[in-house]
Amino acid sequence: MDSTGVRRVALTGGIATGKSYVRARFETLGVSTIDADRLAREAVAPGTAGLAEVVAHFGREMLQTDGSLNRKRLAEIVFADSEARRALEAIVHPAVQRATDRWFAALDVEKAPYAIADIPLLYEVGRDRDFDAIVVVACDQDTQHRRLVARDGMSDAEARQRISAQLPIEQKVSCANYVIFTDGRFEETDRQVMNVFERLRS
Repeated sequence: MDSTGVRRVALTGGIATGKSYVRARFETLGVSTIDADRLAREAVAPGTAGLAEVVAHFGREMLQTDGSLNRKRLAEIVFADSEARRALEAIVHPAVQRATDRWFAALDVEKAPYAIADIPLLYEVGRDRDFDAIVVVACDQDTQHRRLVARDGMSDAEARQRISAQLPIEQKVSCANYVIFTDGRFEETDRQVMNVFERLRS
């Protein structure tokens, strides 16, 4: 990390803990943010080396008829097989890391004393050491489960599988510099975001 550049802050948490909402709130406060999920999708877009690697490893059945990645089919495989999940991470995450590093390097420290990268698998892929501060977004597992079923139409088994594929949220909370809990009302989450915003700015 370059001490003369923009302060690098990571935003992470478990699936369906409210990271996207929290990132959007930071954006409304004028903080520059980037979404690693978007970068991951771009890394395996049609015509990319990433998509070619996915096909080489998992087979052409991972492609839809238009040549794009069949995300649903790939998700069924990687969330049922930890080795397959690690293989996919080895393809996607180096590209995401390079894109994130380029983004931070291009920011003007005079305009952005700190910026936030939303990285869901920060701890799982060992990227926590790359950041000056880490904000974890957390809620209890029952809330995660309800959100996955209601928001994404997952079955109970699928929701449990997705949650268990990540590090326990308690472990992430214990390693964080700042924690934002999203079990309550939006107003309560907003108050916590403002508190972290002010602490990071000071």
